[in-house]
Amino acid sequence: MNNSDLAILVIDENAIRAAIIKEGLLKAGHRNVTVVEELVGVARIIERQAPDVIVIDIENPNRDMLESLFLLSRSVKKPIAMFVDRSDTDMIHAAVDAGVSAYVVDGLKQERVKPILDMAISRFNAFSRMAQELEAAKSQLENRKVVDRAKALLMKSRGMDEEKAYALLRRTAMDQNRKIVDVAQSLIMTFEMLER
Repeated sequence: MNNSDLAILVIDENAIRAAIIKEGLLKAGHRNVTVVEELVGVARIIERQAPDVIVIDIENPNRDMLESLFLLSRSVKKPIAMFVDRSDTDMIHAAVDAGVSAYVVDGLKQERVKPILDMAISRFNAFSRMAQELEAAKSQLENRKVVDRAKALLMKSRGMDEEKAYALLRRTAMDQNRKIVDVAQSLIMTFEMLER
């Protein structure tokens, strides 16, 4: 998707500040910019609009407002750039934990909006890739444990060594046109049913 085609949702209760952000995005070539000036019901608006990126500007943030926005950002799974006028260490940590991609304190200037948005998208994509890689590694580890357990059952029940047990799993998987982990899982379930 071309960056100029991104659907950008700007959430800002202050119309003047929202106009600064929108103008900065339009000048940067973004054509699909929607501004919401009300925080109430913003979750429904996000669901309906399905933006690619969210820009939140809070002039005077309070803990409750930030907490609700952080809860929202955890569930949205989109790049979020947040501008605030003041902050403290706890707020910054909460923003990072919530997955806010860019958290900018006292930096709302029209010319800074695009680079911050680009950085938020880049950072979000990098974290998403890392999360996918972590999930894939966890899945591989779980699959490996299943196969190892099936091998152990075969070794014990048939008196095979590890190499022959794995070869049997592999051959069965090929014959049945299935993954080794699926054959191993079926074998484990069969053994568990027989033990009952």
